Order: sequence, then C-alpha cells, then structure tokens
Amino acid sequence: MYRAEEIDVPTIRHLTMASKSQQKAWLSLAEDPDSYAPRGFQLKSWLFGGQSVATGHALFDVDASGLATVSDLFGEDAYFAETDAFWDHQNAAIEAKRAGFIEAGWVDAIVFPPETHFHSWEYQKTPKRKGGRIYLDVRGNGEVVIHEGYLSCKEAARLAKVGQPDESGASPKAVRPELTSITQTYIDLHRHAAVRTELLGRPGIALRLMVAHVIAGSALWRIVVEPQASKSDVVKESVENCRAEAVFDARRREVLALLGLADDEPTVIGGTGYGMRGGLRTLCGLFARLTELADAEVMDVLALVMGEAFEAGSPAVEAVGLAIGVPMADWWEADDAFLDTLRDREVLLAMVAEVAGKLVAEANAKEKAKTLRAIIRDHLAGNGGREKREGWVPRWMAFPPSAYTVRGGVGTVAAHARATAWVDAQSKDEEGGGSLDEPDLSGGDEASEGDRLAA
Repeated sequence: MYRAEEIDVPTIRHLTMASKSQQKAWLSLAEDPDSYAPRGFQLKSWLFGGQSVATGHALFDVDASGLATVSDLFGEDAYFAETDAFWDHQNAAIEAKRAGFIEAGWVDAIVFPPETHFHSWEYQKTPKRKGGRIYLDVRGNGEVVIHEGYLSCKEAARLAKVGQPDESGASPKAVRPELTSITQTYIDLHRHAAVRTELLGRPGIALRLMVAHVIAGSALWRIVVEPQASKSDVVKESVENCRAEAVFDARRREVLALLGLADDEPTVIGGTGYGMRGGLRTLCGLFARLTELADAEVMDVLALVMGEAFEAGSPAVEAVGLAIGVPMADWWEADDAFLDTLRDREVLLAMVAEVAGKLVAEANAKEKAKTLRAIIRDHLAGNGGREKREGWVPRWMAFPPSAYTVRGGVGTVAAHARATAWVDAQSKDEEGGGSLDEPDLSGGDEASEGDRLAA
C-alpha cells in the first residue's frame, strides 16, 4: 500500500504500533469502499482510543513508574498505553514541581489545566524579584509548558504605577504614559463604534470576521467542539466508522488545506485568539487568510465549523434536520452497535412488524428479546431466506422522530417538541387559541395522543 502511495509515512509508522488484530481491523476498513480507514493523526487516536500521550511529555521517570508504553517499529515515538494512569503520575509530578518553585522563592506557581490555556498576550514578563510568578500550562497531549517570570498585564500595570524599588532600594521614577487610561478608553470606544458601523455595509467582511472568531476564539467568543462522547467504546467505533463521519472528515481535511493548516489536525476549530505565536491559528491570521478566499469557499469553511460546534441531541439538530429534510436512510443503516442496545420487547415487536410484517410479529409475540433482534437482523441483511428490508430507519432516528410506545423517555421526540414548540404556539395564536409567551407542552385531557407523545 505504501509503494502504491495509498498510505503515507505517518500512517505506516502508526500502524507499526498497532496489534495484529488492530492491523487486521484497519485493513478491513481500508478495503471496504463504504468505510473510512483513519490515517495520520486520526489513526493514532483510533489506535489509542482518544488523545495519545507521548512518553517524552512525562515529568516523571517512565521506567520507574511501571506504566505500559507502545513504540513504533522505528523506535522514534513511544506512547503510554493507558492515558488515565499517565495522568495520575503526571498530575502528581506537576504538583511536586509547583511546590519546588515556591520553595525556590517564587511568589506563586499556577497550574493551567488542559481545558484552559495560558494566553501570552494577557501577561507581561516580570522577574522573580519584582513579584513574577510561574505558570504551568498543561496541554491535552500531556505536555507541560512552563512560563517562568510573568504577571498579568493588569497586575504589572498596577505595580508599575506604584513603583517598585530597584536592587539598590531606590524607587525608580515612574514613566508617565502618553495617554491616560480614560483617554485610551475614549479612543478605543470611538474607533470601535466607527469600525462596526462601517462593517454594516460590508457583510462579506463581517462573515469572514465571524468565521475567524468561531475558529480562533477571543475574549468575547468561546466555541466548544462537539466531543461526540459516549461511555461505550462500541458506540464510539460505530460513529467513527459511519459513512456520514467519513464524508465530514474528508471535507474537514479540504477546509484545513484551504486555510493553510495541517491536514492531520483533529478539528478546524481551536485557535489562539490574538496570540502572536499561533501563525494562521490566530484570529487575525485566520481573518487575513479568509479575506483571500472567494465567498463560496468561505461558506464551505462556515458550514464545516458549524458542524464541528453543533451540539448532539439538541433541539437545534431537530430544527435543522426538518429544515433540510435529512434522509437518514442515506446516511445510516442498522448495525450490531445499535441492535445490541435494544432490550424492550414491546419496542422490538413493533420493529419486527416494520421490517418483517405484522404476521411475523404476531407469530413471535412471545419470543425473547434476543430472538426478536435476530429476526430483525436477518430481514435487514436478507439472511436465512428472509426478504431483505432496504432503507429501514427506526422511528426515533427519522426526521421528524416519533415513539413506539406511550411511555415517553425518547430524547429525540422531546428535543423535536422543544424545537417546534414556538412554531406550534404561533400557529395556535394566529387561530386565536394560544399564547406565544409560554407554549403548553403538558398535554391535558383533551390533547391528542400525538400531542402527549411530543410533550
């Protein structure tokens, strides 16, 4: 495959770290035209079940810790096999290093956990003798970046105003700034007012600025990527290998290339705000790049980053799915990861009736859930001489969704009710029978069964 240029150097190196079963599983994906075989950075995440941690980032003695590691065939890279165990040791080492800095005479040593970030533009270089602190920036990949001798810009400005004694004990003469803080605020606010008003007549520039904010973030913008989290590894694997994810990831790589970013990065969203050392990952760098792109290309970027920050299970998914008219049968088909989660006999019998017919369902009304799942599997695959059922989608997954019973507890149905509540209430108000202030989702005695299910 490498000679045929079907895989690149990073991919073949990551594959040397895989077990034989993982290699076989990956080859099966690569040979299946309907599946997506992860490559590069994503292959490493696939092998380790998430964020991989290189042994070089450890602050502790790896050999003495006894933690299992995995190395590639070339011996150039090694990673921890269990990231949870790594973080137990790493956090202890971080705390020990923090205590060591304080014992060494630093005013304080502050730890930034992986979910936060040390933004250098918000801090000013300050030596230890003038109250500088240590900041330990912990990254999600296990790396710990130590910033030695810094104060926040606000603290540094306050100390500069008061004036700190030099080494001889004499107080230095305060340097008077060219502008007072009030004058600077006056200038900033008037310039801001002028720029944003001029922006009203330039929607193309506003669009590019908004997309740059979504990707890079700022003091006023904080966008979080949908983690697609699940406690089940089987569910994670099913989602990662589905057709919709494969198409979305292929488009992500196209957008990364369009923006001049590395095509093996896990997401487009995730920048450094106004940071000076983030290159194209800074807000201003991204804005400059977006101004070079055509409107159609910017819209492609916008659609992709909106997808990355689109909350799973939310009413927004229902609203957009209805507006677009998503044909779920084109993007999903029942797999073992789905069918094995089904336990309710009443629901399974209703599904048997959908895929096999009412007569088959009635004939198997007293069968166990395992048998009913097998009947559904056989009809979906056309096994055992059964008629194959094409394009079946359970009611929960369709747009709009519905339930199989009157018991409720279906998240998609509840989300759909929330997404359409305003529209339903507005329709009632236009007919003179409802209020727009608080749509009634309780479903009283006179409500139809469909209304009660939606509620």
